[in-house]
Amino acid sequence: MTILVKAVRLICVSCVALAALCIQVSYAADAPPQGNLLIAGGAVRADNTIIWERLVQLAGGMGARIAVMPSAAGNPERSGANLANTLNKYGASAFVVPVAVRLKNSDYKAAAEDETLARSIREAGGVYFAGGDQGYITKALVRPDGSRTAVLQAIWDVYNKGGVIGGSSAGAAIMSSTMYYEAKTVLGTLAAGVNDGRELAPGLGFVGTDLFVDQHLLARGRFARMLPAMLKKNYKLGLGIDENTAMIISGKREVEIIGYQGALLLDLSQAKTNGDIKEFNLTNARISYLDRGDRYNLVTGQYTPSADKVDGKLDLAKPFLNEQIYTADILAHNMVLVIMEKLINNARNEAIGIAIAPPGEEQDNLGFEFKLTRDAASAGYESATSDAYTILNLRMDVRPLQITRPWYH
Repeated sequence: MTILVKAVRLICVSCVALAALCIQVSYAADAPPQGNLLIAGGAVRADNTIIWERLVQLAGGMGARIAVMPSAAGNPERSGANLANTLNKYGASAFVVPVAVRLKNSDYKAAAEDETLARSIREAGGVYFAGGDQGYITKALVRPDGSRTAVLQAIWDVYNKGGVIGGSSAGAAIMSSTMYYEAKTVLGTLAAGVNDGRELAPGLGFVGTDLFVDQHLLARGRFARMLPAMLKKNYKLGLGIDENTAMIISGKREVEIIGYQGALLLDLSQAKTNGDIKEFNLTNARISYLDRGDRYNLVTGQYTPSADKVDGKLDLAKPFLNEQIYTADILAHNMVLVIMEKLINNARNEAIGIAIAPPGEEQDNLGFEFKLTRDAASAGYESATSDAYTILNLRMDVRPLQITRPWYH
């Protein structure tokens, strides 16, 4: 009996110790990273001073060590060298990490587990991912069982200790826990839907599990393809950043927009779909445009205007325009922003945009109507120094349309 009691006590003590260990691990895993993210929407020009200078600043200032990851690039050698040279021109001490599936004469799996490479990254103040194919980033840095390679863990260590993780295009796509992988066209995505393992794949998750990130947003009309992905994976918030533009997300979940243009914020917290309609549909989504210099808190929902818009809140009871707002191609370059700007300062409270597939695309008889509505929750801010706006909280409804094409066979 004495032996049995001792055994039970030993088991109980072990269980308590294991539980305590699990709690410690859980707390460690749940602790928010101390660093910042710099997420660029692609096509960042070498002369976009504010983006490159901010990246260097967040990495520690002049002389900061920044690890360049060319894993996604079609030509990793050239892309890595060009990015390192650009960063060095802005005062960094950048170096290329040779971990890439398409790097010639290299075993990317072995390189990703190289402790010497991992140590060099861990000692840096920042990491920057090149653009290209985001699938090659996860292939190079994530083990087949889903765990982190030594190099990926080192990147996380930089982020956790207060460094900056940056990336453009593909380097932006991997920031959220879900990313587009083998994506169709925007219309094809709306028409056929999205599936895990095909159109969607796991990202690296630096931005957390509560926010979906996409890139090339306004230039390629990709706001529309964010919607089915967000619904599929139950994201309530999505941020899409435009080209030559970046958003900085701090450890306190404060977003700041810098660069050439802005970002679209999608809020699906009150959105609904009609299951009786088989095609994609959505009601009561919310869409906002955050312009450069604007700040937005992802936790509180508080918006802080850029310095040139502090006194520029629009009086929606005194609109400047009084015209019908319609476009036959809402997915065209910048078009969704054009109609948002017209709507926020208009006597009419609705804007209609149509999206149809080009001839020959699968399901080319299917189109979609996007209706944007300004209501009591909407607000707008105008810059005092340029023709620029911030537009907050427009309602967006999407419904399918059947398209007849008599002009071609």
